[in-house]
Amino acid sequence: MKIAVAGKGGTGKTLVAGGLAFLLARAGYTTIAIDVDSAPNLGFLLGLASRDAGTIIPVSKNEALIAAKTGTGYPGVYTLNFTVDDMVQKYAVPTPAGVHLLVMGTVVLMGAGCTCPANSVIRALLRHLIIDRDEVVILDMEAGVEHLGRGTAESVDMMLVVSDANRQSLSIAGTIAQMAGDAGIPRIALVGNRIVDAGHEQVIREFATASDLEVIGMIPFDLAVVRAGIAGDPITSLEGSDTLHSLGEILSRIKQDIKERSPALLAADRSNNS
Repeated sequence: MKIAVAGKGGTGKTLVAGGLAFLLARAGYTTIAIDVDSAPNLGFLLGLASRDAGTIIPVSKNEALIAAKTGTGYPGVYTLNFTVDDMVQKYAVPTPAGVHLLVMGTVVLMGAGCTCPANSVIRALLRHLIIDRDEVVILDMEAGVEHLGRGTAESVDMMLVVSDANRQSLSIAGTIAQMAGDAGIPRIALVGNRIVDAGHEQVIREFATASDLEVIGMIPFDLAVVRAGIAGDPITSLEGSDTLHSLGEILSRIKQDIKERSPALLAADRSNNS
């Protein structure tokens, strides 16, 4: 199961990504969360202390790693013939939430000079994680889908686009959904967040209908999330909250759809529940 989560900054996409990763790990799935946001904070949500999260060097800024993978010994010349399977074991950080975390950092578009080697390493690692490996992978993404090449995007099971009822958030959600469809992601669904009342939900559902977008679930406004954010508490502190309950319902819908298309996931689900 490979799920990308995107949305306008501040709409709760990291909460959704971290919550789904936590629920999957708690259910017994080997789960890797990938932070590909330019301002990574998924580690804090998964329970890493500030001092530990602060020591993680994003792949895009790990000059020694990039040089080891792509260097040829000739200035300005790098190789694309490298392996990345060892990077998961070396750089995936275990978290208190039971999820392993990889921090990618920002991908710079090709053609940006010396940033190309970093870009190549990240794309190769994402492709390896999404296509070649069997773990559950949850990607906390920036608003766009530039991190995913077409071949990789087509292997993501779905993208969740998170939005509240704010019109600007919904407009950006529509743009993200369009980009995801153009990139080849097979299933795209909208998650409504911070729903205060029926009016908020109606605004989101009307937008989804007009945009021909599936709505996979609604997450209510939750004071437990507000208090956890103020205190800096991790996702595990939200046990029993309305938010985790709603995310559990969303996850059950995702798993059912994927299991219908993936015998391997169905077998894994049976194994985890036995």
